[in-house]
Amino acid sequence: MPLAQAKRLRTEMTDAERRLWYLLRAHRFSGYKFKRQVPIGRYVLDFVCFDRKVVVEADGGQHADSSTDRSRDEWLQGQGFRILRFWNNDVLKNTQAVMEVISNALETSGAKSPSPGSLRSPPSPTRGEGTPSARRHW
Repeated sequence: MPLAQAKRLRTEMTDAERRLWYLLRAHRFSGYKFKRQVPIGRYVLDFVCFDRKVVVEADGGQHADSSTDRSRDEWLQGQGFRILRFWNNDVLKNTQAVMEVISNALETSGAKSPSPGSLRSPPSPTRGEGTPSARRHW
């Protein structure tokens, strides 16, 4: 079930998830590799950097004070993951601050650093990524 759900979620990303994915994908963010909508156990994570065991979640209002999210976070922490949760509104309106928090978490995480060969420029835009609205940086 989580794999089918992950595939569906990849096609139904929120605006906040799309913005984060644009900034995190293809080693664009300080050379770290992120995956999106990843099934782990019975859960599907929005974004995860396995090298640093950092999970990034973009949440809407339905997640406010969620006991389900607390249980999920406890299980993931037990697996050694660090969970960062951001409100969709913060991702969209305060992207730079969100990215700074993610950067700090990656830097202070106990896992290995990205390899020097992975620290390269992002690939040339393809399939509409080069449009003015997509070129916006945080």
